[in-house]
Amino acid sequence: MLKIIIPAAILFSCAAKNNTPAMTNETPATEETVAAKSIYDFKVAALESGTIDFASFKGKKILVVNTASECGFTKQYEGLQALHEKYKDKLVIVGFPANNFGGQEPGTNEEIGAFCKKNYGVSFPMAAKISVKGDDAAPIYKWLCNKKENGVLDAEVGWNFNKFLLDENGTLLAHFESKVAPMSEEITGKL
Repeated sequence: MLKIIIPAAILFSCAAKNNTPAMTNETPATEETVAAKSIYDFKVAALESGTIDFASFKGKKILVVNTASECGFTKQYEGLQALHEKYKDKLVIVGFPANNFGGQEPGTNEEIGAFCKKNYGVSFPMAAKISVKGDDAAPIYKWLCNKKENGVLDAEVGWNFNKFLLDENGTLLAHFESKVAPMSEEITGKL
C-alpha cells in the first residue's frame, strides 16, 4: 500500500508545482480552446412584434446594420432594400435601430417602423431599438464587436449604418464602416 501512496503523492506534488491539472481529462481554458458563441444563439425582439431568431437564417449570409432615421446615411435604407430584393435567396439583412450617435434615432419602435415603410419600403427584418456600444450595448453587438466572443475580429461601431457580414455558417466575414454603401462591390463581391 505504501508503494502506491508514495508515487501518487509525488505525481500530485509535481502537478501542483507545475500548476497543471493532475490526472484529469480537463483541458485548461485558453483563448484558443474556448468556443465562441454562435450568431445562431441570438434571438432578439422584432421592431413591430415577435422575435427574430438568428438560427432560422442558417445557410444564408447575414448582414447586420445599425440604423437611424435622422442621419446623413439614412438614405442607405434604399440601398439596403435594393440589396435585400436582389439577394434575398442567399442573404438576410437585419436592421438594428439605435440612438447612440447624435440622438439620430429618437423615435419609438412604432415610429421607426412607420418611417422605414413609408419612406423606403423596408421589408427586411428590423429589430427593436437597442444600444450598439458602451456598457449597455445589446449582447449581439458585444458578440459582433469582440474577437474573444466571435472568434474572428474586434470592431468598433463608430457611427450609424456600420455593417457586419456573416457567411452561411454564421462566421463573421467583415465589418464595414458607414461610408460603405450597401450595393457597393465591397459588399456584393462577398455575396
